[in-house]
Amino acid sequence: MSGTLARDAHGETRGESTRASRASRGRRRKGKTSSTASVQTETPRSRHRRGRVYPDEVGGTAHYETVVLVPARNEEVGVFTSLRSLASQSRRPDLIIVVVNNSTDRTEDFAREFADDPHTPPTVVLTLDDNPHKKAGALNYGLRWLREAVGGRLTNNVRHVLVMDADTELHPKFIERARNVIASDPELGGVSAACLGRTDLWRNPWQRYLLGMQIIEYGRAANARYRRDVHTMSGAGSFYRGEALQSLLDWRGEVFWEDHSNLVEDYETTLALKESGWKVTANQLCIAYTDLMPTLRELIQQRERWSRGTVDTLRGRGWTKFTWHSISTVILGLIGAAYVLGWGSTQLALAAKHGFTQQPVILMLFGFWIVYPALRVRNLGWKAMVVEALLIPELVYTVVRTYWLVSSIVKSYVTRVSAWK
Repeated sequence: MSGTLARDAHGETRGESTRASRASRGRRRKGKTSSTASVQTETPRSRHRRGRVYPDEVGGTAHYETVVLVPARNEEVGVFTSLRSLASQSRRPDLIIVVVNNSTDRTEDFAREFADDPHTPPTVVLTLDDNPHKKAGALNYGLRWLREAVGGRLTNNVRHVLVMDADTELHPKFIERARNVIASDPELGGVSAACLGRTDLWRNPWQRYLLGMQIIEYGRAANARYRRDVHTMSGAGSFYRGEALQSLLDWRGEVFWEDHSNLVEDYETTLALKESGWKVTANQLCIAYTDLMPTLRELIQQRERWSRGTVDTLRGRGWTKFTWHSISTVILGLIGAAYVLGWGSTQLALAAKHGFTQQPVILMLFGFWIVYPALRVRNLGWKAMVVEALLIPELVYTVVRTYWLVSSIVKSYVTRVSAWK
């Protein structure tokens, strides 16, 4: 495994292309020093709640206000854009850690090119060539490096940790806004991004339809996430309180569950945070723009992985106060798909054949199906509203969505998750 953390007397890493010395100079300029004050944790209020402290119980100043972790596996196309969006932040991160993870392309070269630019934030590039634990393993590897760099614990040394995908681009004020949100409530352990799909990437009418429906889907989901206590943090962009992550380390030894079968590390970590007593939220102003799947095959593979991972996690935990929402969502999704594809499509065909005037109840229902979906995406503009009002595009996409939902549930029960090779 490359990226060995051999450290000299000054705490700098040997054998890595880093700018740790720049990071150190940046901290001195900002007057950030290591605190030697002892930390007293509060008495645990549950069997999971360990190592948790409040801001007024912690003395000293953090080494880093904001550290960004970017796991990157074969992301040569998008990693440079993602990193540049961090350099363009109104509140720049103090340190960026890129973990090049089982990559076989030029991801590492582009990350090092960014790191060598003196105008970008201090950046460390780590390589991890033998990682069977997917994204979770890469994130934990970066966190281990960070903990060694600050003396062992995140609490009182790292105020915030932003985790983002290497195919994601952040709004220029993402960090500034996320810091404001998390500072508003000491019980908040994390702030999730509102994810929107990148536009204008299509090359033909079918791809335009497929990407357009994903844009609508992301926008609709983002609207639903503008509330407190969201059921999952977004893997594309999640802003964590450092002490919340440390509480998970104190409880189970790792923040992100390292198992090759863990396909949704963001959801599993969200559940763990809640079980540790933390709250999580999402904010409509913390925007992340993420890549969309250009082909039907890639889309189904992505969504099967997400859905399968969610079902696997729910099966492992069972019905709890933290999982009931997700379990209910899966059940209602199956019922809704059966309703739309079964009864709804049949009635649509009958109404088209015999006319709506003879079935006033059906006419009212179709009126609702036209108006309500269109209103739900009004923030995406009139084109999205027209697409939703036409019904047929959404009905076709519902067929695809039902397929990956059903196949994910079946695969969760009858197949095993293969490890990375």
